[in-house]
Amino acid sequence: MSDCIFCSIINGDIPAEKVYEDEEVFAFNDIASQAPYHFLVIPKRHISTLNDTEDEKLIGKLSLTASRIAKQKGFAEDGYRVVMNTNKDGAQTVFHVHLHCLAGRQLGWPPG
Repeated sequence: MSDCIFCSIINGDIPAEKVYEDEEVFAFNDIASQAPYHFLVIPKRHISTLNDTEDEKLIGKLSLTASRIAKQKGFAEDGYRVVMNTNKDGAQTVFHVHLHCLAGRQLGWPPG
C-alpha cells in the first residue's frame, strides 16, 4: 500500500532500526519508545487491522517472533508485554497490523 508508513519501512523507503527480518515479518525499534525496550513486529504483507485477517499462522508468528527477540535480547525471563491495538478505540494509529513488545522496566496495570 503506497501511503502506509510501515509498508514504506519494509520497502526501505523510510529508515528504521531493524531488529529482525525474514520472508514474512519485519521487526524494528519504535521511534516513540515507551520502555527501555520497545519494538514492533509487523507482517510484510499489508493487513490494515486484526479484523482484516484470519491468517492464524501469520498472527501467531508475530507473537513468537517477539518471544524469540526477547530471549535474544535477554529480557524474556524478567518479563515483557505484547500489545496489538485495533481500530480507533483500541488506539491503533498506523493501519498496518503490528505487535508492540515492551520491556526493561516494571509495566503498570491496567495499561490505561
